[in-house]
Amino acid sequence: MTGGESGFEDSMERQPTGEDRVRMVARQVSEPRTANWIASEADWSHGPIKRVLERLVDDGILHHNDTGAHTTYFPDYRRQAITEAIRLRDSDHTAEGLTERLTDLKAQISDWEDEFDVESPNQLRGTLVDETLEADEEDRRREIAREWEHLQRRIEIVGFAVREWDFLAPTTDR
Repeated sequence: MTGGESGFEDSMERQPTGEDRVRMVARQVSEPRTANWIASEADWSHGPIKRVLERLVDDGILHHNDTGAHTTYFPDYRRQAITEAIRLRDSDHTAEGLTERLTDLKAQISDWEDEFDVESPNQLRGTLVDETLEADEEDRRREIAREWEHLQRRIEIVGFAVREWDFLAPTTDR
């Protein structure tokens, strides 16, 4: 058998299936989403998506909330945070490097607090009622508020990775 005939090379070139795409989208959502939204993002039909989402719920990868008008699905944020902390620990980062990153993230947030005289992303959003703001400044503040929330999540995860550096070490390092 020549190299071009191997099953390995075929599997390396395999396109993600609809189920693969659903799994990727569902694991990356940052807020609860409906099956229709996930189906649209994954570019897959609504019919089979429910089966995949329920399997992800059964496996503990997703949670669902069916108390509203539509059932929504969201990832287990704790699992995501621990997985990300392990990824940080297993990468080329050092505890010192991550500590410096924490300082940088906190400094960015402090700069925004000083620049806008606010203490949270929602308070920054509250400044959008100022009728004297230009449209591009409103857009900038919305984007900063989103980035601020993202940085707050990163601070929690990076801080956890630093605090639990020894615990998160690969078992071969212990």
